[in-house]
Amino acid sequence: MAPSTPREPPIDRLIDAALAATSGACMVLDEGLRVRFATASAAALLGCAVPRGVSAPALLCGDKPKRPVAEALAAGEPVHALVPRPGGDDEHLVRIRSVPLGTGKKPLGWLLTLQDAGAIGSDRTVEFHGMWTRDAGMKHVFTVVQKIARSDATVLVRGETGTGKELVAQAIHRLSDRKDGPLRVINCAALPANLLESELFGHLKGAFTGAVRDTPGHVQLADHGTLFLDEVAELPLELQAKLLRMLETRTVIPVGGRDPIAVDVRVVSATHRALRQEVEAGRFRADLMYRLRVIPVFLPPLRARPGDIEVLTQRFVDELNARGKRRVDHVAPAALAALEHHDWPGNVRELRNTLEYAFAIGEGPELVAGDLPPELVEPGLDAEPMLAAAEVRPTPASDAAPEARRISAALARTAGNRDQAAKLLGLSRVTLWRRMRQHGLV
Repeated sequence: MAPSTPREPPIDRLIDAALAATSGACMVLDEGLRVRFATASAAALLGCAVPRGVSAPALLCGDKPKRPVAEALAAGEPVHALVPRPGGDDEHLVRIRSVPLGTGKKPLGWLLTLQDAGAIGSDRTVEFHGMWTRDAGMKHVFTVVQKIARSDATVLVRGETGTGKELVAQAIHRLSDRKDGPLRVINCAALPANLLESELFGHLKGAFTGAVRDTPGHVQLADHGTLFLDEVAELPLELQAKLLRMLETRTVIPVGGRDPIAVDVRVVSATHRALRQEVEAGRFRADLMYRLRVIPVFLPPLRARPGDIEVLTQRFVDELNARGKRRVDHVAPAALAALEHHDWPGNVRELRNTLEYAFAIGEGPELVAGDLPPELVEPGLDAEPMLAAAEVRPTPASDAAPEARRISAALARTAGNRDQAAKLLGLSRVTLWRRMRQHGLV
């Protein structure tokens, strides 16, 4: 009796297993946005059946007034949105992300990946005037900003470099009754004292060499609007007295002038320093500190809200994808873990710069750990010594090959350690050696 051959699994089960293993809960749409395949886990997550041929926008958005998925897909744009669970109540959210299928300008269809975003509450991601968070502390800051925007009191925004102090100032202005007026921004650390005085208060013709005409300063230009003084702790002592006078009298005297000019300006300032310590050190006037610090706002650093790293990473990836030079459809778990374990002394700005680096260094639709700066992949190592220690000698011809560049970058990041470089590249040590010889890197 001939041995029986094992029966092949039905093709639908095979496709379901393959998609579930690579993308999790997901749906495949054709160019008409109709569902052609949905994994069993997608139906379970949505809480309803997902029949083939059903319109994905209708399934996910129904007749709701806000239809982010439907509108983006209809316009051929990538989607990253939260929608209420179709098969449940509106209190449970599903995160939807789209991946275009095909290599042409017009996609052949879409892959929609689905994730459970949990119930509406403290863990829900919110956007507030260009700032994204799911952290309760940041949401409290947003609530405070909404309340204080209605006031005309001076505000001091305190936070580390890169936490988004200027974005907070912009939000205060846009939410205030002064939103139709100007918002003027000046960095008090960017100019020497003699130029800063003219930039702030303006000057009259002939006040100094080169003053060929009367020029208003930022204070006058912000009339009926908002003046944002960034890094206000760096303001020289002699200018602090003039700023205090402006705040108390609501007038400004230009350099070279005598007559005060009335101004109607709300002042929002920011610093990464503790002004009380600056006062104790004799570098800042106590009376000006109290005048600026009527309403203090404290921004938490990124390391204090680690749950925001995934949120911000996806937002920056979406922004960088829009540039069109490289498209990343997926951030590898190892890369996300490296981002979440970094301390981020430069906060949100550093995270964005890191992702710009990864977009430039890496290739392909997946952002992997090897695309990240070396100090994230190997904490405690500095990039400069690693680059100097890498004993790699690519020839001009081989260096033109994308694979050669990737190997060179991996060896540089690991200080020439081939075992670690092979792990970064996903190769065996023998394969790495063979390809290094092929490209003339040995």
